[in-house]
Amino acid sequence: MSGLDDRLAALDAELAAVPAVLVAFSGGVDSGVVLAAAVRALGTDRVVAATAVSPSLPAAERVAAHAFAVGLGVRHEQPRTDELARPGYVANAGDRCAFCKTELVEVLVPLAAGLGIADVVTGTNADDVRAGFRPGIRAAAERGAWAPLARAGLTKDDVRSAARRWGLPLAEKPAAACLASRIAYGVPVSAAGLARVERAEVALRAALTGAGLAVRDLRVRDLGGDVARVELDAGLVPEIGPELLGAVTGFERVELDPRGFRSGSMNELLPDPVRYR
Repeated sequence: MSGLDDRLAALDAELAAVPAVLVAFSGGVDSGVVLAAAVRALGTDRVVAATAVSPSLPAAERVAAHAFAVGLGVRHEQPRTDELARPGYVANAGDRCAFCKTELVEVLVPLAAGLGIADVVTGTNADDVRAGFRPGIRAAAERGAWAPLARAGLTKDDVRSAARRWGLPLAEKPAAACLASRIAYGVPVSAAGLARVERAEVALRAALTGAGLAVRDLRVRDLGGDVARVELDAGLVPEIGPELLGAVTGFERVELDPRGFRSGSMNELLPDPVRYR
């Protein structure tokens, strides 16, 4: 067996060892692979997917998550979460994700219990655990959620490989972090601010498509002070002129990052990220 085969066998064993699971399914490839693996280990009757609905979830992600769960034949719950009721989340310091994951797990654990399920699992992978800045991981673990991918040693590349092997429709899906990750630390998070970023990204993606430019990764970052920074595939940067940037409305000034898209680029602005690990 290959190393990936061994790790997938370990993943299967982790999931098969519990009576049933509720998967915190964001709609991304990591939690999608957990969901698919749970179905393979337990069958559809002992697996529930749950996608938290809040202003931080783009509408398109919610629709896609439901389609994927239905395609696997599992029950899909869509509970509402209220991160914006948590002052620490709104304040948007470096530990914002801890408040988000606290809200998520504190909603999902009672939901699971009501369905007779004791185990809530997330899509955290082995690379996430080793990364230097993941304040949400500890918050989720402290409240009872566990991470089968991490336990089995599956990396981000392993997850993509598994998704391809199993023919999952989200195998090539780009990373899609929550909308709050677009707002610079220190800029308060609000429903209006999240909606503004979502509208800007939808409009810019549509403008790029209309111009015949296929874009994979795209972020409109709210830097505060009515300034937005656009990050997209580095190869497209030379193609982006004022006309296309004009599709981003709602901000007084819109800048293009010449370095292109970088996952977690907002973390670069933190003066002391270590304190939030």
